Amino acid sequence: MKTIFITGSTDGIGKMTAIKLAKDGHEILLHGRNEEKLQKSVSEVKELSSNDNIRGFMADFSNFRSIESLIAEISEEIASIDVLINNAGIYKSPVETTQDSLDIRFAVNYFAPYLLTNGLVPILNKGDFPRVINLSSAAQATVSLKALEGNETLSMQEAYAQSKLALTMWSFNFAETHPEITTIAVNPGSLLNTKMVKETFGHHWSPADKGASILYEIALSEMYRTSSGKYYDNDQGAFNEAHKDAYDRKKIAILLATTKNKLDNN
Repeated sequence: MKTIFITGSTDGIGKMTAIKLAKDGHEILLHGRNEEKLQKSVSEVKELSSNDNIRGFMADFSNFRSIESLIAEISEEIASIDVLINNAGIYKSPVETTQDSLDIRFAVNYFAPYLLTNGLVPILNKGDFPRVINLSSAAQATVSLKALEGNETLSMQEAYAQSKLALTMWSFNFAETHPEITTIAVNPGSLLNTKMVKETFGHHWSPADKGASILYEIALSEMYRTSSGKYYDNDQGAFNEAHKDAYDRKKIAILLATTKNKLDNN
């Protein structure tokens, strides 16, 4: 049985994926930013899966210090992680910027998984053929370094698409620098029937289970073990090409240097 950590798993495809994996008997680590909602989700997943090996961890992914506290807590309590699914994401928000002066979409969709994953590398390396699954999107747009640093205001749509490309670019780099960890970026499907999509667009194209099913498969199936550094497009049902910037080593290097500089100065 595997230990699987799913961020943003108190609703949507994160929660659905947790239930699917829990039904197989795996140890599931849930994450949320609201204690009451998190504990309710832990109880629900336990009940629906008949699996008591479910734990919850709380952190606000718009806050760097909260993420660092989460890394410390997991490092102390969890011996190894076999699969990390960076599912937490945000599109529409009542708060546009964080206390670190970042657009909240860059903070939650890119900086949070960057920080969390790098912080958990020692625990992932103790896992059994470890995997990292980063939730990208069909929406990907060239990253403005000024916006990444918090020095340019973007529209909600622009910030979301740029944050998802930043995540994909970093994902490919992480796969290269950590060959012992299978790392895959995945678009789980466009306009799935989730809370985030309903709040933002008011309609959907596909059931949420489409996204949960592909995350379940990539987390467990042997066929994906040798697919590190790739982008899976669930709109196509196959591996596909991401935005061209995700293959530009110079742009990736600048992105990562800017990211490190921003984190070092916060």
